[in-house]
Amino acid sequence: MKQYIILGILVFLLGSCDSFLKEYSQDLAYAETVTDLEEVLIGNGYLNRSTGFSWVHMMDDDLEEAVVSSNYTNYENFFIWASYPCMRNNTVYKDETWVTMYKNISAINVVLSKLKDISDLPEEVERLQGECHFLRGFYYFFLVNTYAKPYVKESASTDLGVPLKTTEYIEDIYFKRNTVAETYSLIKTDLETAARLLKGKKHQSVFQADYNAVQALLSRVYLYLGEYEAALQAADSVLLGDYTLLDYNEFPQVVATPADQYGINDITPVSVLDPSFTETIFTQGTGAFAGNKQYLGIANGSKLSQVNWYKASKELVQIFDKEAVGGTDLRPMFFMYVQQKDPSNKHYIQKQTTASETTASSEFLLRLPEILLNKAEALAMLDRGEEAMAVLEELRVKRVVAAEYKPLDVRNGEKLVELIRDERRRELCGEGQRWFDLRRYAVHPKYPFTKEIIHDHYFYDSSIRQVTYVGSYKLDKYETEPAYVIPIPQHVIEFNKGNMVDNETRPDRKAFIRFVG
Repeated sequence: MKQYIILGILVFLLGSCDSFLKEYSQDLAYAETVTDLEEVLIGNGYLNRSTGFSWVHMMDDDLEEAVVSSNYTNYENFFIWASYPCMRNNTVYKDETWVTMYKNISAINVVLSKLKDISDLPEEVERLQGECHFLRGFYYFFLVNTYAKPYVKESASTDLGVPLKTTEYIEDIYFKRNTVAETYSLIKTDLETAARLLKGKKHQSVFQADYNAVQALLSRVYLYLGEYEAALQAADSVLLGDYTLLDYNEFPQVVATPADQYGINDITPVSVLDPSFTETIFTQGTGAFAGNKQYLGIANGSKLSQVNWYKASKELVQIFDKEAVGGTDLRPMFFMYVQQKDPSNKHYIQKQTTASETTASSEFLLRLPEILLNKAEALAMLDRGEEAMAVLEELRVKRVVAAEYKPLDVRNGEKLVELIRDERRRELCGEGQRWFDLRRYAVHPKYPFTKEIIHDHYFYDSSIRQVTYVGSYKLDKYETEPAYVIPIPQHVIEFNKGNMVDNETRPDRKAFIRFVG
């Protein structure tokens, strides 16, 4: 029976039904014990170690095309903010983000239902229930920030969010989109329920949620909602945990290696992200920038090698020098692989030097520095500027050359918020937060910020090994730009026969020439 239930849910939400789901749903049908259900949750509710959502890095202002080996990538249409980004060679492909999120949510709903029937091991049952609510809240948070407008209190009750499904049984209906307010209400309910269920429970590993992971995510969600007291409380709760900041002054200094026969004199950083590090609170999925090493200009080593065709933007590289008066920032040395052979001295985001099954996620990662930044932002919005500055200095003192470190002058109001946003961009680059941050900054009720972003696009002709500048694409400021929201997948629109309303149509963006190349 469960087989038909889960398949029915997936058909409605996904618009199709892959054959492997039959095996997956049969596994659920045979799961009867806590141990069985934990295995199902780990295998079907959590993201596996090869799953990532690298497209989210392509649209912001932290990456530029590197143009090293190919004239096409899977992320090209995200990079140029195309009208429908899930296209390859003019052919629509399935939106795997939507599919993956709702598959996992469906599995979570069934696990939650079956846990109600287990009467023994109540502590373990509650722990698994807590993990389920955490994951479902996290997935809906990612979905609503992908397929809906950013949260605005005044319009959230009418802005369209994403379809919400919290039960395991079939409903003989076509699904419609809930509002942004309804979506965030469920996210909060799920996470607050998870916090209650997981409090005091034994932590399994950084690859499974615990109470601190829930509070860490809540500190982020509350910021998006403008609930600053709650964000502060959640952050402070995490800071009571057994986590410590890495001091980059204690890392081996990264220097260029002697040039080899090809004239390469590259600078390769050490890993600053790792599930075993004392900054890591939770991680799931793969790291898109892990092992992002280049050789003769050709990317290799990464599970998602398409990302290696994108380098750190000049603006991102330069922002690490913006507060140089307070000391030299060590993060560029440890966050970026520098290709010395290339005349432009390309910088590639690389916080992990190897790509493996245990790398930290580049989209679903929670770590201590973010909690400090969330706390600082909440304090700034509560007009507690000196306290916010003190929190920022807790992070900076571990990121700046010790002999040069000087506390920054105290700032307040908009200047303080600008500093926190800059620090967030520096510290969290390559972790999947910049695009979502740009969206929420644009609608900030007190200090709105939006900008035009220009992406230069190139064509690489492998037959003659020549790069040609195609043109540039511009993302306008948020107020007049529909491309801050990803379209609802076409196969979902078609299957639900008009009941699933799409987002505002994105323009067919045309390239313009801004330099001779």
